[in-house]
Amino acid sequence: MSGDRIRGAFAGLAVGDAAGWPASRHRAALHAPWSRRLHRELDAFAEDHGVTTLPVPFALNQPTAPLALGPSDDAEWLAWTALTIDRPRAEAFGELAAARARRDASQAGGAQASGAEREIRARISVVTALDNLAKGVEPPASGHDNPHHFDDAAAIRAVAFGALGRDPTQDAQVTNAADGVLGAQAMAAAVAEAVASGSAARAVEAALAVLPQDTAIGHNARVALAVARKAGDPFAAVPALDAALLDRVYSYGVGAAQTVPVALALAEVSGGELGRAVPAAVCLAALADSAPALAGALAGACGGYDAIPEGWIASARTLAGCCLPDLAGMDLIELASNLTDKRTDDRTEGIA
Repeated sequence: MSGDRIRGAFAGLAVGDAAGWPASRHRAALHAPWSRRLHRELDAFAEDHGVTTLPVPFALNQPTAPLALGPSDDAEWLAWTALTIDRPRAEAFGELAAARARRDASQAGGAQASGAEREIRARISVVTALDNLAKGVEPPASGHDNPHHFDDAAAIRAVAFGALGRDPTQDAQVTNAADGVLGAQAMAAAVAEAVASGSAARAVEAALAVLPQDTAIGHNARVALAVARKAGDPFAAVPALDAALLDRVYSYGVGAAQTVPVALALAEVSGGELGRAVPAAVCLAALADSAPALAGALAGACGGYDAIPEGWIASARTLAGCCLPDLAGMDLIELASNLTDKRTDDRTEGIA
């Protein structure tokens, strides 16, 4: 059963990632830069002329496959984490930092970057951490001395650690600090419990146990759960979650203190049902880059892989390589199955 739930966590995250509107923008990175420039120019035209909707040519002479429904950044970073999970975390991230340095050197020399030297895309916290590592700044300073130390990049990666029942702290400290690390610890604890028991309520309890009440993420998690429980339904909870958690002054969109609490609340109030948790998370547009993915991971772990509709599995399992080019074409479900075998090995070694 744990294998089914691990696959469910990975597939659920990919489904939530694909369902959020930012996925199409991330996947558009596979198109030529001029096509994205055209989008910006048309947005400016619409603003100047008071037009609300324009007939935008999305692809023109570009391939249309990247624009099909599918996962993007969150699923790719989860996959990368699963592939490198047994390695020292600074070493694994250091290889990415070296790849970025080679790409920058190639561009400075006028060469065309390709393969592993194509652009690596990530949250600000990750890009900053890679720059820090390239300068010799090691963790935890690489995550602490970081303008977006509070984002949820590590929380996404923590799904892999939770699936194996491992501590994500060393991984999280490479890119994050404070709420960013707590978000990863909470997600890992929740996923681990969901994989073990299939209970959304127990998964939430496990997450709350590692979230101090006097932190922003700990406070928000308890507020989110209170308003969602009062609403009694994921969709009904959307306006209350929007009012309680979203920043009207400056929206970071991927702040762990907002996205992780929303994921916990919607996973619990949905009873761990993916088809109820993810659509509600998508309705919170300001958090739609990662809250649906996090909610999907929790609900997928609770309900298991077999509970996810086949149509969604087919759309969400293949990675596009829009953020980590080397992962293009990888099957996320096969990777999750390999992780299931690793979990069995971990348990065997622990018994031995």
